[in-house]
Amino acid sequence: MSLNSFCLSAALLSMAIACSTVAADDDTALICAEAEERYVDLFGQPSSDAEGVTVVTMYKYKFCPEDLSVPVGTTVHWVNVDKRTSHSVVLKDEGIPESDRLFPKEHFEFTFLTAGPPQTYLCGPHWETQEMIGRVTVTP
Repeated sequence: MSLNSFCLSAALLSMAIACSTVAADDDTALICAEAEERYVDLFGQPSSDAEGVTVVTMYKYKFCPEDLSVPVGTTVHWVNVDKRTSHSVVLKDEGIPESDRLFPKEHFEFTFLTAGPPQTYLCGPHWETQEMIGRVTVTP
């Protein structure tokens, strides 16, 4: 393979990777928009209007938003807005046990009391098979 062919192949591969990343981001954005619509249908208000908590929806094997930044003292409210699937929340870094299975319209809450680096949380039954993983950063 000539250097020009190699460079062209590398450039095409780079473009394909960038396009697949954009497509995945677009898919997540669409899923999260649907999740918000479901939340409004179920609870009669946008998730941003929930008093005293930050809402993370669980829908189609995604946490929405997947990345979250909150100040110390914030209570995060994970709510299942799927139609038939149950989910859970595992906060390994916090040392608490996995939540019960959350069926549609059910929720789990946790108040973050310590600032620190990003923490990964996951859905117990779906993190390996569906890559249902989220991240939270708690700021001072």
